[in-house]
Amino acid sequence: MTTTAAHSAAAGRRVLVPLALAQFICSFAGSSMNVMINDISADLDTSVQGVQVAITVFLLVMAALMIPGGKLTDRWGRKRCLMLGLAVYGVGALLSAAAPGLGVLILGNSVLEGVGTALLIPPVYILTTLLFTGTAARARAFGAIMALGGIGAAAGPLIGGLLTTAIDWRANFGFQAVVVAVILLLTRTLEDPLPADPERSFDTVGAVLSAAGLVLLVTGILAADNNTWLMIALLAAGAAVLVGFFAWIRRLERAGREPLLATSLFHNRTSNLGLVTQNAQWLVLMGVSFTVGAYLQVVRGYSAIATGGVFTAATLGLLTSSLAAERLAKRRAQRTLIVTGFATTIAGVVVLLLLVRSFGGAWPFTPGLLLIGLGLGLMLTPSVNVVQSAFPDSRQGEISGLSRSISNLGSSLGTAVAGTILVAELSRNGYAAALTALAALGLVGLGAALLLPHDRPPAAPGADAGARR
Repeated sequence: MTTTAAHSAAAGRRVLVPLALAQFICSFAGSSMNVMINDISADLDTSVQGVQVAITVFLLVMAALMIPGGKLTDRWGRKRCLMLGLAVYGVGALLSAAAPGLGVLILGNSVLEGVGTALLIPPVYILTTLLFTGTAARARAFGAIMALGGIGAAAGPLIGGLLTTAIDWRANFGFQAVVVAVILLLTRTLEDPLPADPERSFDTVGAVLSAAGLVLLVTGILAADNNTWLMIALLAAGAAVLVGFFAWIRRLERAGREPLLATSLFHNRTSNLGLVTQNAQWLVLMGVSFTVGAYLQVVRGYSAIATGGVFTAATLGLLTSSLAAERLAKRRAQRTLIVTGFATTIAGVVVLLLLVRSFGGAWPFTPGLLLIGLGLGLMLTPSVNVVQSAFPDSRQGEISGLSRSISNLGSSLGTAVAGTILVAELSRNGYAAALTALAALGLVGLGAALLLPHDRPPAAPGADAGARR
């Protein structure tokens, strides 16, 4: 490697490390609480459903605010949004660590960490798209970010279990605050390749309508085990608000004004299918994480560290396929990787269901979780690349916000759907019913992947493998 190439590669790594760590800690936060259900419930005098609400609200706040967060990057600048989001997230983590009750935990973890994530994640993907040029370099960058994101989600239960058992459940939030502080230090020298545009308009009405619609939909799912009529009313209200949102943005477009989300983003068939696969991937990952975590602790009485240890198989599987992602991307088309990933993940859910119902102990969880990890590691990166690469640099703010919103909506739906089924029938057939529902939803993602256009594997990288400085 020449001196210039080595310097360019080193510069690329310096840029990529804080961006990948940011995705890691946000994904970690979404799954690590799944092994603290009993500890938090006992310490804060709440229930399994109370912890489920805290987890789901965190994921929902991210999903609801991700599109506005992506849009604000144009107005405030990508680096400023990234650092502001990290600061808000860090305050939320510290508040959660000191929470005296469920309400403060929801404020710190669910609200502040959720808002911080919605501000910091869109810049991660926009900066990656802008700073890394060429198919090969961009694929490697997204591969590193998605790998750490997936590992954060898969390893969250393991790391969370270790910290909870060795210290206390509050140490998990202290760990998050420390990682955020490190990321802030690493991002000080990061340069924003595009100037901020303070005069850029912001669609406040659209932001409120989109957030309200998503909140109502997920809240409706959470209400399913308590009140059927309330569930129907909330789902209907959410659908009506989202219809109103799309009517509003069309009205702005006809008037020549800039909406929160341009309807033209949905005119790209490949991108639309990619978004469906992203939603389904995170829905299955977070749904399985909550289902297995709650089942092990509440039904089988496992400790936090024992529960986290069971998830080691998923972490190893995801790490293995993620490390092979770059090599696979050179040899296989993105569609092939996504389809194979879904087939492997669904097979893992089925194995998880069959073995655990037939045998006792911890080992029956291993084969299924390993397959789920392998499958998700195969498809997380190509799904993001399919969507991000469908639009030019000038539209990365919009599509990044939409892409992350769809993914986080999948996370919140996975926890809400699986959690609602599980909590309603925890001592009977809730485990089987939740996994069956997740497998069926995984089939929706597989169907979307099969409809993706056939593409050729990328050629061996050449001069485009560098990163802009």
